[in-house]
Amino acid sequence: MTNPTLPPIPGSPKLSIHADRPAMGRAAAEHVVALLESILASQSAARVIFACAPSQDQFLEALIRLSDSRIDWSRVTAFHMDEYVGLSAAHPASFRSYLHKNLLSKVAVARFHPIAGEASNASEECARYAALIEAAPIDLICLGIGENGHLAFNDPPVADFGDSVSAKVVELDSACREQQVHDGCFPRIEDVPRHAITLTLPVFLRAKHLSVVVPGERKAEAVQRSVQGPITTECPGSLLQTREQVILFIDQAAAARLR
Repeated sequence: MTNPTLPPIPGSPKLSIHADRPAMGRAAAEHVVALLESILASQSAARVIFACAPSQDQFLEALIRLSDSRIDWSRVTAFHMDEYVGLSAAHPASFRSYLHKNLLSKVAVARFHPIAGEASNASEECARYAALIEAAPIDLICLGIGENGHLAFNDPPVADFGDSVSAKVVELDSACREQQVHDGCFPRIEDVPRHAITLTLPVFLRAKHLSVVVPGERKAEAVQRSVQGPITTECPGSLLQTREQVILFIDQAAAARLR
């Protein structure tokens, strides 16, 4: 594993703290709509990666509402950042199912590139998806941070700032699998798949823009470590300190441990 030293940028990420989840979601959505307006004013199309988790519910709901008449979604190509190995798109806990329900069924994007979690060869699927990600710059990633500080499914044991690939198969750590139960995605930890395909941390380093939405008291420690702790793969979210013009949208509960 290679983890080069990443220099922090003073004042990054910027914090946008709100009273509750709906207010946080509206603020994040307004920021993303303004970003997309700017991107589409200067180029013919945009490539956007979306997180798929209950933490994104209020953001995506507001994004759909605020983008009406402002964003030409037919010029946006959408990706997602991870998927469970072995789950089909029809499984209610799959991230493809989440994104279809919460975004893709409501706006008509130019194209959506799904990660096939049920692919017979997960390594080949990683290579296929990595090629799609690398085919052109990623304009924007709309992401969250996990309870253990993960970005996508880059949990601390497998996170690598210097990954040589853009997508890989990972084993999920116990804290990550427990979060899926906390989020109501699975009834028991025994039901949570042990492996997933994830985009790697260099994808987040290369993307032009990052917009981060992190609500809830269970995320408070991860938020504090991501913003005020050392830059280390022990908290992959600390990568945000190395990026310019990143805004972290949080509610009061998620801000509880900030110094």
